[in-house]
Amino acid sequence: MELPQSPLDLLSLDLPQGEPWGYALAQALLKAPWAWRALRPTPGLLDLIRLDLEEAFLRLQERRASFPLGSLGERPPTPAEEEALEALLARDPEALVRVLRAHGPWPFALYRAFRFDGALRPLPHPRLPKEGELLGYEGQLKALRENAERFLSGRPALHTLLYGARGTGKSTAAKSLLHLPEARMVEVEKGALFRLEELLERLSLLPHRFFLFLDDLSLDPEDEAFHHLKALLEGSLEGPPENVLLLATSNRRHLVRRLGENPLPGEAPEAWDALQEELALAERFGLVLTFPPFDKALFLRAVAHHLGRPLTQEEEAEALRFALSRGFSGRAARQFAQSC
Repeated sequence: MELPQSPLDLLSLDLPQGEPWGYALAQALLKAPWAWRALRPTPGLLDLIRLDLEEAFLRLQERRASFPLGSLGERPPTPAEEEALEALLARDPEALVRVLRAHGPWPFALYRAFRFDGALRPLPHPRLPKEGELLGYEGQLKALRENAERFLSGRPALHTLLYGARGTGKSTAAKSLLHLPEARMVEVEKGALFRLEELLERLSLLPHRFFLFLDDLSLDPEDEAFHHLKALLEGSLEGPPENVLLLATSNRRHLVRRLGENPLPGEAPEAWDALQEELALAERFGLVLTFPPFDKALFLRAVAHHLGRPLTQEEEAEALRFALSRGFSGRAARQFAQSC
C-alpha cells in the first residue's frame, strides 16, 4: 500500500477540507491493493487489513508530528473519506470493510462521473448542463428522467437510445441525468467498446448504480465492437449487470453506417440476413426517444431562452441569417446567443 511520505506528495491528491495527513492516508486505504477483495472479505484478508491499518496509523502519527499542516483542500469530505478516517483512527478492519462495501474502493468512493478509454479515469468536475437548458423536447426528457429514476430506485428500467438530428441536445439530455441524486455515469470512448466486459465485471461488484453513456454511436456490422455491444445488450448469457443501464445517442436510427440499399423482394435470404443484422442492435434498446430537428419558431424561442429576454425584430432576422449555414438546432441557438 502506497502511503504519502512528504508534504510534496500531498499536492497531487484531491484532498478535502481539514487536516490533510488524515484524509491522505484515508484515501490510501481506499486505493489499497486489497480494496476490491475487501468487498467479499475472508478471515485472512481481514488480518492483512489489520496489519496495514496499524502501519498507516503509525505513519499518520509520524507525519502529523514531523509536518504539521493546515487544510490543503477546498471541498467538503465525502462520507467515504470521513468513515475511512474513523476506521483508521480506530484501527478497525471490520469498519473499513463496511466503508468499502457501502461506498466502493477509490475512485468510486469519491466521484460520480468517469471516462473509460480502456482505463477508467474519474472526472472530479464534470461539465453538466443547467437545469431547464433544453427546450422543445419536454416529452422525451420526461420519459428519460422517469426511466432513470426507476433504475436508480432499483425498479426495472430500459436501456435507452436517444437519436435524432445533430445539435438537438441528445448528449445534453443524457448528461443531465447526473443531476439526479445517487446517479453515477461512465462515458465510454468508442475505441474502448471491446473492453466493456472488463469494465462491467468491475462495476458489478459495486454498491452504486451506473449509467453507461455511449455518445454518438455509429458502428459497422463488420466491426468487432458492434458484436460486443449487441451481445452485451441481451444476446449473451451474461448481459449487463443489474446495476448498469446503457444510455446511447446516435444520429442514425439504426446505429450503423448503411452498407447499401434495402434488399428487393425475392432477393437471396443472405441479403435480408445482412439487413436484419444491421437493425438488431437498435432493437435491443427498450426505450427509443426521438429528437427531431428544430423548426423556425422553436429555434427563435431557444435563442430568447438563452438570452433570457424576448428578441427584437432585428435580432430575429439576424438569428435566422445565423442559422442559414448551421440549420435550426438548439446548438445553433445557443451559439447565436453567445455571440450577441
